[in-house]
Amino acid sequence: MARFSSWVQERHFPSLHIPISIDRSFSVVPEGPIQARDGDTLYLSNLDDIIGARVFTPTIYFYIVGGNSIDDVVGTLRDALAKVLVPYYPFSGRLRETKNKKLEVFFGPNQGALMVQAHTELSLDHLGDLNVPNPAWSNLVYKFPNEGDYKVIDMPLLIAQVTRFSCGGFSLGLRICHCICDGLGAMQFLGAWASTARTGSLVVDPNPCWDREIFAPRDPPMVTYPHVEFMKIDDISNLTNSLWEVKPLQKCYWLSREFQAHLKSVARPMDSLGCTTFDAMAAHVWRSWVKALDVKPLDFGLRLTFPVNARPKLKNPPLKDGFYGNVVCIACATSTVSDLVNGSLQDVTRLVREARLGVSEEYLRSTIDHVAVDRPTKLEFGGKLTITQWTRFSMYETSDFGWGRAIYVGPLDLTPTPQVCVLLPEGVASSNGAMVVCICLPEAAAHRFKELLCLMDAS
Repeated sequence: MARFSSWVQERHFPSLHIPISIDRSFSVVPEGPIQARDGDTLYLSNLDDIIGARVFTPTIYFYIVGGNSIDDVVGTLRDALAKVLVPYYPFSGRLRETKNKKLEVFFGPNQGALMVQAHTELSLDHLGDLNVPNPAWSNLVYKFPNEGDYKVIDMPLLIAQVTRFSCGGFSLGLRICHCICDGLGAMQFLGAWASTARTGSLVVDPNPCWDREIFAPRDPPMVTYPHVEFMKIDDISNLTNSLWEVKPLQKCYWLSREFQAHLKSVARPMDSLGCTTFDAMAAHVWRSWVKALDVKPLDFGLRLTFPVNARPKLKNPPLKDGFYGNVVCIACATSTVSDLVNGSLQDVTRLVREARLGVSEEYLRSTIDHVAVDRPTKLEFGGKLTITQWTRFSMYETSDFGWGRAIYVGPLDLTPTPQVCVLLPEGVASSNGAMVVCICLPEAAAHRFKELLCLMDAS
């Protein structure tokens, strides 16, 4: 087991305060005519405006730059964004609620994206190693004063804060409304923005496609799956209380490619279907997390949920090239505490694999119809861990706006939703496939979780 000490390493981040001063803020509107006039609206599908998508996804980029003034940086980003907002004009609108609490995009005066320019007297060196998310970076991503949690109504749908550090480096803190795009759609948009900034002229490849009406509910709706992922469960266990009553710690663990390969080999179910690295990793993290938290009672029902990209499943009709809306389904694996912690890792991996493979075109259509019939109005956390995988996003490939690739791209703070785990790519240019697991744990459970993550129980 000694080899695992080099294959699995906890990555620490400093506790610090980053004082910033905001220099100016301004709207960025499309630089030319768009395919919408004041008073026009755009349809959002039930995948776009489902409760879990009614959030902003904060992401931070760090750059070490010499020779560029912050005004030049902001000007380049602003001018490129104004160009990109012509074909990606929905980002310049706002959300409002219609009948049955459904959302739509509407267009009116005084809209556009929001840009904020700020500075701090700290240098990037003060932030330590920029290789894992750090909640202390929160000041680098703009939030309105007294902004409510999960507020998306009548908000700019893209918010960008550029913060200059005393060393000449800077950060780009983004908040993108999840109702407008999923992760792959965001990569498409950000790739266009970055390419346009580098070249000085509009670059869109592929051309963006809205086309959300293809995900309208069936008439009449046909809910053909139970959709346990949305079900309200009375949490009689100690799971939720152990995470929400005390402030959990955000923990980050670097996992080498060798460890991932070893884990996949020991987690692989003994059948012909095999498993993916994600199947094995999700099963192992879920099981280790529940064991470390010592969840009781043993007969309590648990859920592991994770988003699955449904694009490859769609045949009738297939998605048009350039579609950037939400095309993710929430897969859900279930188990009692006893079966999870006392069963084999192979058994848990099989549960994850079955949930992943269960996402089909019909499952997606059933999800849309379920929301039409019984729209969830709040996030349900009972017995749940959600794992989201960022390792397949082209975050670093789309981060070059003209100053080279960012030295870090990713989230910053998981603690507001402590039942979420994020799998991130290692950011260094020389990475050979390592990943970073970010998860929230009470301090009392953190040491045990690391032991379990390192396969020290070997069961």
